[in-house]
Amino acid sequence: MISYKPLFQTMKEKNISSYELSKRGFSRSTYYAIKHGKSITTNTINQLCKILHCEVSDIIEYTENT
Repeated sequence: MISYKPLFQTMKEKNISSYELSKRGFSRSTYYAIKHGKSITTNTINQLCKILHCEVSDIIEYTENT
């Protein structure tokens, strides 16, 4: 299962809000899709990495379903 928990932690560490993401060109609707655990594209992950200056592992993580 893919989790976006690292994204929210990274945003907190870098003091970047969802509003700041939108000011930097990130779609609010995509942000809300992430908040609700919906699928995103690799292009979206790439965009987040550019905005946040981070690695993919700072955005998503995989955990096996139990």
